[in-house]
Amino acid sequence: MRPTTDEWPALPLGGWQDTYATVHRWLQILGKTRLGLAPMQNHWWHSTLYVTARGVGTSPIPFENVDFEVELDFIDHALTVRTSRGETRSLALSPRPVADFYREYIALLGSVGIQPRIWPVPMELTDTLRFDEDRTHASYDRDAAHTCWRVLAHSDRVFKRFRAAFLGKSSPSHLWWGAFDLASTRFSGRGAPTHPGGVPNLPDFVTREAYSHECISVGWWPGTVGGFAEPAFYAYAYPEPPGCTIAKISPAGAYYHSQLREWILPYDLVRGAPDPEAALLAFCHSTYAVAADLAEWDRAALERPARSAPHQPVTE
Repeated sequence: MRPTTDEWPALPLGGWQDTYATVHRWLQILGKTRLGLAPMQNHWWHSTLYVTARGVGTSPIPFENVDFEVELDFIDHALTVRTSRGETRSLALSPRPVADFYREYIALLGSVGIQPRIWPVPMELTDTLRFDEDRTHASYDRDAAHTCWRVLAHSDRVFKRFRAAFLGKSSPSHLWWGAFDLASTRFSGRGAPTHPGGVPNLPDFVTREAYSHECISVGWWPGTVGGFAEPAFYAYAYPEPPGCTIAKISPAGAYYHSQLREWILPYDLVRGAPDPEAALLAFCHSTYAVAADLAEWDRAALERPARSAPHQPVTE
């Protein structure tokens, strides 16, 4: 019997860090496929991945006269490629070196006539071992991967609800495969100072495009080995206005992390709340409100009135 999906499950980093490291590289391979073929969008939105009903996927990618998509299915534990010609190809997800996964993946795409353009080196990681040479990362715990997807699915649902209240430019809820974080971002419409860059193994022009305009972002990530070693929700503003460090935010237990320069809401606090979705929404709304007020955003123009609802389809 498969696990239920109606609870926010525990996901301690120490319990799955080897699988996390392997799956992270698999996601980078999928993301680099989309990055190399999809038409450019501002802030690199053409390269992101999305939470699906079964895992994480690319959404349709154009290649010559066909569209295709790739999905990591964390229910049946398979990577599946589908094309607009009706072709479907799959390979099982199982413990294997990243180098073997990469070789099999390229061959799978080739079997339906897709030749991706992938630079086979990890980004935003201190480890630059090439995918096609990586025999170090080879773990795959099915239960852990499924659990991570459940957390992503719950978070994605809340981020979509949060996005609905904003009338200005905002990103979808999407997965950034470089850092393995699910995020949604709001924009004021004003330009931002040049970003200083400095992200490991990421060209500075990438971050400067990503942060070309003022933004406030909220997201979730599983934590990092040797760094912030617990899953957490985060929020930040770029550029950060004065006053964020001492501002009061909700819910109780959320705090400002001086090294990360972000607000943090521990994931375990959310999953232990009487209403986890309400706790996460409180964090999303309060951090946005604080940052937007401190940065003097035109909130009246950017936000949907509290009692206003989106238009509903007219039915007879």
